[in-house]
Amino acid sequence: MNVADTDRMELILFHSGYRRTQEKEDADLILVNTCSIREKAEQKTFSLFGGLKPLKTTNPDLILGLTGCMGQQDGENMLKRMPFLDFVLGPDQVEGIGRAVDLARESEKSFVWTGFDSEKKYSIPEIPGDLPKKPGPSAFVNIIKGCDKFCTFCIVPFTRGREKSREPDELYQEIRHLILHGAKEIILLGQNVNSYGKRGLTNPMPFHELLYKVAEIPGLQRLRFTTSHPNDFTKETIRAYRDLDVLVNHLHLPIQSGNNEILKSMRRDHTVEGYLELIDELKAEVPDVSLTTDIIVGFPGETDAQFKDTLNVMERVGYSSSFMFSYSPRPGTPANEMQDSVPEEVKRQRLQETIQLQNRLTEEQGKDFVGKTVEMLIEGNSSRPDYSFKGRNPQYWRVNAKGDGSRYHAGDMVEVHIDQASGHGLSGVIQ
Repeated sequence: MNVADTDRMELILFHSGYRRTQEKEDADLILVNTCSIREKAEQKTFSLFGGLKPLKTTNPDLILGLTGCMGQQDGENMLKRMPFLDFVLGPDQVEGIGRAVDLARESEKSFVWTGFDSEKKYSIPEIPGDLPKKPGPSAFVNIIKGCDKFCTFCIVPFTRGREKSREPDELYQEIRHLILHGAKEIILLGQNVNSYGKRGLTNPMPFHELLYKVAEIPGLQRLRFTTSHPNDFTKETIRAYRDLDVLVNHLHLPIQSGNNEILKSMRRDHTVEGYLELIDELKAEVPDVSLTTDIIVGFPGETDAQFKDTLNVMERVGYSSSFMFSYSPRPGTPANEMQDSVPEEVKRQRLQETIQLQNRLTEEQGKDFVGKTVEMLIEGNSSRPDYSFKGRNPQYWRVNAKGDGSRYHAGDMVEVHIDQASGHGLSGVIQ
């Protein structure tokens, strides 16, 4: 969603006369769009600004802005810690980026805009005219913002606000516009896409109905969505996987832990058994579906036995890839008040064990692709030596392919014979 927000800010600034530079030293304006869901992301942001500060010294007219979730969470503190910033904006202020930059140019005083949008409806107005850049073959579309789940470890409800959905007609218009300009694959975005339609719409529409409607848009070749929550992932959505050819066979469904007591402490409000029932039903309808997830190890109170339960679920589901983290307390979350009882060394050990298991599962599944032909949407030129193109197959595996560089182009759908698998990547030759 940060990528989508960044693209939106670039579009607004483009129509205010700004163009992206290739080198930061040439810039009149530098924005850093931030994430605060993990401590490591925050550390990277401070490190990045440390490298940008000398540019401000060299060029006092340079405007430095921090946007995104760190801004929402710690707006005034950001200015105290980095007084060379010109402004701080929260995620709900994306539409005001043009006004913010103008104010920064006119004023010598730094400011913070982190108020939440008070409108009951969520809208991203169309900006007519030229685009700053052509959409890639794969394009993001925000369909819902915010989250009402309030998991104890997560800061998102406090930085992104409550759930609000965009009107379907506005979404159809945006998707048609992207396809007209070259997009072949649309990825529907939200903190919890399955909650789409519950709040903010003139006429409520469940998520699965939106999938069927989007699938009818001419020119759409692939449809994906992320991220889902097990509590809102319905049997109707499973049937959409079965019915819709453009809905690719990949699902990212975070489980976070494989132990019910830890899930309860996380306030996930789903059980391992209920999660596995959904997975089994999906696999029955779509046998070649690829599954990915999020895993947190070392949550407060997690025992060795409870951690092993997570490994058992990973083995049982057979994820092709996972986002794996050791728990880090986030200020402002309920879990931050819990005793962080798992020693850091134990967290590191559990994380390494989780990564090793996922690497094995990925390697085993990768071998199944070798010798077979997969469909790949070409996203661009490959950076690997001797390979011409990069892209992904329907199951969201990275693919590097050899082929005639003059015959194929980004956006083409091609068949690739796979001769090698490495990590979560495949390589082969276009047929």
